[in-house]
Amino acid sequence: MAARRPFSSSRPGVVRRSAAQAPRPDPASQPDLPAVANERPPPTESRSARQGREAQALAELRPLAVPLLDPQAVSGLTQAAVGQFLLQGQSPNTVASYGTATRYWSAWFAARYGQPLALPVSVPVVLQFIVDHAERLADSDDGPAASGRPARLVHDLPEEIDRLLVATHFKGKVGAIALGTLAHRISVLSKVHQLRGLDNPCAYPSVRQLLRKVRTSYARRQVRPHQQKALTRDLLEEVLATCDTPPIGIRDRALLLFAWSSGGRRRSEVAEATMENLQDHGDRGYVYVLGHSKTNQEGRATDSMQKPIAGRAAAALRAWLDLSGVRSGPIFRRVIKGGRILAEPLAPRAVRTIVMNRATRAGLPGHYSAHSLRSGFVTEAGRQQVPAGDAMKMTGHKNWEAFMGYYRVGDLLSSETARMLDGPG
Repeated sequence: MAARRPFSSSRPGVVRRSAAQAPRPDPASQPDLPAVANERPPPTESRSARQGREAQALAELRPLAVPLLDPQAVSGLTQAAVGQFLLQGQSPNTVASYGTATRYWSAWFAARYGQPLALPVSVPVVLQFIVDHAERLADSDDGPAASGRPARLVHDLPEEIDRLLVATHFKGKVGAIALGTLAHRISVLSKVHQLRGLDNPCAYPSVRQLLRKVRTSYARRQVRPHQQKALTRDLLEEVLATCDTPPIGIRDRALLLFAWSSGGRRRSEVAEATMENLQDHGDRGYVYVLGHSKTNQEGRATDSMQKPIAGRAAAALRAWLDLSGVRSGPIFRRVIKGGRILAEPLAPRAVRTIVMNRATRAGLPGHYSAHSLRSGFVTEAGRQQVPAGDAMKMTGHKNWEAFMGYYRVGDLLSSETARMLDGPG
């Protein structure tokens, strides 16, 4: 094997010098360089000497024109920035619902106690709020009155205050509020106290026990949360039949099929859908990457982020994109009179309105909303006995009980246990 020769430049006229032959710079000609705090210490420097040198460098690290902060307190600018992050990290629907709840707390407190609401709120105030808004049986027993007349339901909010809150638009109608609304308003008050580091009255045992007993009382009276009707496949077909007039009909058809077939997307997810997250796979359809959702607030990469848009749904979406010329930005946009397509996206509430109006035009009985697409998808999956795991991957459900509540309804009448009397004797 030939011996390795030292590397030499192939450029002519280049002379290699050893370190000893290299010219040394004149110290007098070098500019003075500032000391750097993290410069490499001399090899002979002890640990204590190095720590002293670093401490001295840190002590001299002082901004000239920036005021120093108190490490034990949050500055006003920092508090404002934190508030902006908290606000921007919430969905518009959540922000709106929190605003409604806090305004109602302020109005109710002012009417009930004759003074502005101040934090922290006391436990007696929260207990009063609950009994003012939750219904209970007027009689001491749990059934009808001894006279045989139906039992009366009562709540403690004075009628005069109740009507005043309705007249000033803080309350929708006279009477007790829904159990879900009551729980939400207690939750909002609790969150406000948590964020401000205040003593939380909603966490006290007396409040938590009362809320449990209220839920139990409602359950014994067979009071169930109100749910919008599900748009299963057969009902969706009737709704789609109304989407005939372009361009609004083409857009609505694409929107309904996009939302339903991709797992029952929420109205905010439909309104926020963009072309940048839509992957075109030609004749096979599309794949939509859902980067943010209610159950994935931080946009973590998961195997359920990709939602297929295939078959009729893909054809309807392609028809809308071809008609509208949308190539970037929001997929579903406002259309004004005259058929002019605007650049701005639909608002989430507009998605709800589209579902409601199309269901009305189709003559469907009952009440429908954007959530009907989500519940309809899950119910239909149960009807067709699609594996629950596959359906949950499409919907993005994290709560197994909430998902199965819809899924079982769809599969209920197909169950062999419901037809045991019809089999051979």
